[in-house]
Amino acid sequence: MSTMNNTPVECVLEVQSQLGEGPSWLPRRRQLLWVDIEKSRIHLFDPARRENQTFEIGSHVGCAVPGTDGNVFFAGAKGFGHLDLGSGRVSWITHPEAHLPGNRFNDGKADPAGRFWAGSLSYAEKEPIGALYVLDEHRVARTVVPGVTISNGLGWSPDHRTLYYIDTPTMRVDAFDFDPATSAITNRRTVIRIPEGIGYPDGLTLDREGMIWIGMWDGWSVTRWDPKSGRQLARIPLPVARVTACCFGGENLDELYLTTASTRLDAASLAKQPLAGSLFRARPGVQGFAPFEYRG
Repeated sequence: MSTMNNTPVECVLEVQSQLGEGPSWLPRRRQLLWVDIEKSRIHLFDPARRENQTFEIGSHVGCAVPGTDGNVFFAGAKGFGHLDLGSGRVSWITHPEAHLPGNRFNDGKADPAGRFWAGSLSYAEKEPIGALYVLDEHRVARTVVPGVTISNGLGWSPDHRTLYYIDTPTMRVDAFDFDPATSAITNRRTVIRIPEGIGYPDGLTLDREGMIWIGMWDGWSVTRWDPKSGRQLARIPLPVARVTACCFGGENLDELYLTTASTRLDAASLAKQPLAGSLFRARPGVQGFAPFEYRG
C-alpha cells in the first residue's frame, strides 16, 4: 500500500457527537456541512475560525446536502426536509417511509443532475426492509434499490457514469451504470469486497483519480480502494474506532474531512478514545470534488 498510510490526521473540532456523519464541503461558504444523527442536529463547521454552528432539527437526521437555493436539504426519521440556514426554520417535503416507523433515513447525497439520493435502515439493523430513494427536482421520491439493510455510502465516478453504493452488512461496494440525464441505474455488480477484521464500510467519497475512500466503522481508519481492481491502496489510521464518513474540502479540495461517532461505546472504550465523535482532517496528497447540489 502507498505512502498515504503515513498521512498525519489532526482533530479540527473536539466534540463528542453521538453519531457524526455525512460531511459535505460548501465551497461558497468555506464551511463543512455535517450531521449528528442521534442528537438530531445539522452542523456548519468553519475551519478558519474553528467555529461550529448547530441547528436543532427535532428528530434524527441521517444526512444533509447543499441546495441550489443556498440552504440545506436533509433526510431523517421524518423523511425529506429543508433547513433555512438564515432563520433555522425546518420544513418537511415528503416521507416515503411513513408506514415504517421503525425505519429512518441514513446516508445521502445529491447527484450530478441535482437530484437527492438517500437510503434508509431499520433501527434494529437486522432486516433488509430499508431502501435507496431518489428525490427528484419536483420533490417526488421514488424507490431505486429495495431490500436494503443499512443504506450507507454513495458517490459518483469522475465521469458521472457510475454510481458506487454500500449496504454495510454486505461488506462490499457495488457499482451501477448511471444515466446523468434521467438518474436511472442499471447493471448492478460488486467492485470491492471488504475483508473481515478491518472494520465495516460506512460513508464514501471519490478522489479525482477515481479511487474510493471509505470510513471504516470499528476499523480505526479511512481506507482507499481501486474500484477497477478491487484492491485496497491505502489506510490512514485515526485515534478513534468509529470512523463514519469522509469528504474532500478546503480551498483546493485536497483536505480529507472525517466524521466519527461515540455512540454505543462503553466507559472503558471511551476512556481509550476521548476524541470519539470529533471531526478530523488529513491531507493525503490527492484532490476530490465539491458536492453536487439538490435543485428541487
